[in-house]
Amino acid sequence: MRSLHQSAFRHGVSAEDIEHVLKHPMRVIPQDDGTRVYLGPARNAELLEVITLVRVDNSEIAVHAMKMRRKYATLVPSE
Repeated sequence: MRSLHQSAFRHGVSAEDIEHVLKHPMRVIPQDDGTRVYLGPARNAELLEVITLVRVDNSEIAVHAMKMRRKYATLVPSE
């Protein structure tokens, strides 16, 4: 189960687009600090990055979402 924290909307990404990335990721990168980075498309195919915190019960809360930065470009398949 995933939920969305208010901080996830700071960069203007909609709840629907965050959910789309979480349901259709091109890449999920677990981090050492207990977060996961999801890279994937918004509903309009724009690539986004979404960061979630993994809770003790293994549910997640999205805390960050924005247009995907260049540093992640090599981690997703290209055309």
